Amino acid sequence: MFDWMAWTLPVAVFFICIVLMLIGMTMWEIKSPTTMRKGFLPLETTRGDRLFIGLLSAAYVNLIFVGVSGKLAQWFSLQGDPSIWISFVLSMALLLLILRKG
Repeated sequence: MFDWMAWTLPVAVFFICIVLMLIGMTMWEIKSPTTMRKGFLPLETTRGDRLFIGLLSAAYVNLIFVGVSGKLAQWFSLQGDPSIWISFVLSMALLLLILRKG
């Protein structure tokens, strides 16, 4: 069923984090409905908007990292490609920044 996806540990952790965030945000929304606010993003957003924008940003960070990891290995004379955990940490940090300050 899941043969089409390269299910490595980082990929599984990434998707588990997304599912847990969606569950947590749903429970938070039920308990405390959101209000519009403006942060550093150029529009007023709700928690759900910021989560969506953050998830898209996290996905793009991971895709860009996978795309340039071969070049990074060449530029820094590494034995192999850099660990995908680097992009996971970067993407989660970006997601948290957007959720908190966006």
